[in-house]
Amino acid sequence: MEPNNSSNLLETPIQYIKGVGPRRAHVLESLNIYTIKDLLYYFPRKYLDRTSIQLIGSIETDMEVNIVGRVKSVNLRKMKRGSFLTATLADHTGSVRLMWFNGSDYIYQSLKAGDLIAVHGKVADYKGNTQIVHPEYDKLNANEISLSTGFVIPVYPLTEDLKKSGLDNRNLRKIIYLALDSLSKIEDHFNTKQQEDFKICSLDSALRNIHFTNSIDKLDESIHRLKFDEHFFLQILLALRKKKIKENRFTPIGFKTKYYNQILKNLSFELTGSQKQVLREIIDDFLSENPMNRMIQGDVGCGKTIVSILASSVVVENNYQVAIMAPTDLLAKQLYKNFKSEYEKLGVECSLLVGSLKSKEKKVVLESIKSGNSKIAIGTHALFQKDVAFKNLGLSIIDEQHRFGVNQRQMLLKKSSVPNLMAMTATPIPRTLAITYNGDMDLSIIDELPKNRPDIFTSHIEKNNLDTAYNFIREKISIGGQAIVVYPLIEETEKQDLDAASESFDLLTQNIFPDLTVGLMHGKLDPDQKNKVMKQFMNHEIQILVSTTVVEVGIDNPNASVILINNCERFGLSQLHQLRGRVGRGELTSYCILCSDSGSPNTKQRLNVLTNSRNGFEIADEDLKLRGPGEFFGERQSGFIKFRIADLTTDGPIIRNARMKAFDIIDNDANLDAPINSLIKEKFDNEYLQLFLKTTVN
Repeated sequence: MEPNNSSNLLETPIQYIKGVGPRRAHVLESLNIYTIKDLLYYFPRKYLDRTSIQLIGSIETDMEVNIVGRVKSVNLRKMKRGSFLTATLADHTGSVRLMWFNGSDYIYQSLKAGDLIAVHGKVADYKGNTQIVHPEYDKLNANEISLSTGFVIPVYPLTEDLKKSGLDNRNLRKIIYLALDSLSKIEDHFNTKQQEDFKICSLDSALRNIHFTNSIDKLDESIHRLKFDEHFFLQILLALRKKKIKENRFTPIGFKTKYYNQILKNLSFELTGSQKQVLREIIDDFLSENPMNRMIQGDVGCGKTIVSILASSVVVENNYQVAIMAPTDLLAKQLYKNFKSEYEKLGVECSLLVGSLKSKEKKVVLESIKSGNSKIAIGTHALFQKDVAFKNLGLSIIDEQHRFGVNQRQMLLKKSSVPNLMAMTATPIPRTLAITYNGDMDLSIIDELPKNRPDIFTSHIEKNNLDTAYNFIREKISIGGQAIVVYPLIEETEKQDLDAASESFDLLTQNIFPDLTVGLMHGKLDPDQKNKVMKQFMNHEIQILVSTTVVEVGIDNPNASVILINNCERFGLSQLHQLRGRVGRGELTSYCILCSDSGSPNTKQRLNVLTNSRNGFEIADEDLKLRGPGEFFGERQSGFIKFRIADLTTDGPIIRNARMKAFDIIDNDANLDAPINSLIKEKFDNEYLQLFLKTTVN
């Protein structure tokens, strides 16, 4: 392919690159590589630094080496179960044996005595002689380009289909090299001034050096630029979405205080400073003509529920309805209980809408919501179904909002007269994640524990010390407390985990605590049975509750003072912090015992974070470093951006810079109409517009 200035060349079908053809093109298409542009954005998964070349005479066992020499001999040997190939490579200082078991027939056709090659691999010892098994190599001659020696070598993700089609790393590098060689210059969506302002290199330099560079500094610049691009365009999407929300105008909700003051008067405790601050921010949203779009982020036990109850009172007194959506029946019922206890005193009707309702009960609830008699509707996913109609919905509250997809939230908002959205989470989210996944929302943080909350002492034991933990539980129950014993329930091993929890329940009931009342709770119980167990635990009829992680949210028993979490190494730190928050909700000094089946240093390091801190935001930051963003969002954000190279764990400074630049551009050019932004708009329209339209309420 001849060099060409046209950016259209990037759209050339992949099969027309030398060395690809229809068969390999079909394999590449399975990886969403259809064009030269797609190929250039297939980034290496790691790099090998081969900038130094060693002499064969100096190499030693276990060294990773980069050597250059001439092939002295090549031998293919047949065996009953295949074949293997050996070659002798020599320079002026010595020789070494090379050996391949996989792909030996192919290499035999390619490698000949007399070839000058560059080799990279790990040196091993075989009967006193040095050898390198399965080395990577590149031929060096007048007709071929060495893509390895003396460079920082890219190593690409390879599937079995790629390997079977002959696209190993060596051939993939050659194809990418030829693709880049066919382009004289890659057009940039940022002009020179923007590149300087954003402190990034050109796209042309980035895409060339991400694949082939002779400088670590240039490689770092390239990675920085390509990460910046991904974060920048996501932030453009969020900035546009935020601006779109603010474009809407509605009648403000006045700050009527009759209900608000009555609820405050009925409280047995005083609000914390951060609760008061967050309520001021919420009231300011109500008084604005723009709809609310706010995330309330509270640490475990910081009292976000009472904030939502007080905020709702203002909306209800203005003759609007409130919808509160929770991810589980258990949490919805807990919220319903909390709201009803306050609003019954005011003569305000609350309704519960969950999937377990009988059809006759559901019909009554739906009619009450539709007529407007029910001012507060609390429920699960059932709330955004087609058969639910509100008379005058003025506030939608999404609890544990990260458990819902973007589209599910939008479905509820579309039922609103005024699309005020208040999302809440008791899972502290690191700031880099918050501004990435919720960057279109205003953020409020409740980070003060109520003054009356007791200490929770956290300790870590190994499985062989469980008897000590059981004795401690018995001691605390003898003075009136209750305990929770948690077993993991992981989706991939759900059946085994459920069996383990049931077996442990039998063990605790029959052998360990035969004289105490032990209950079992897990997600597979039918709703009536689940409600019965929970009611018994709340009424102190059950002293020890054995449970899977269904207790992570929704249990608010002030008498529970001990939680024992088994196989804690299988949980993320933030999830352990959530589980710990099931105790310490009353006046009793409380205890969290972490029991692990692993003595690895990594496990101890992780658990030390939890034993040393009750600050959920500190724990979340550590969890992000140790386990990555999947711990917070998992597959529930699967409809969102999938990054090629960006990394939320390490990209904090890049994210903040990209966010600032993106929001500045949208503030000054809301529709990206300015000539300076024309190529930004073109890329956004091509790659992000559909996502924007899909996730934004008009």
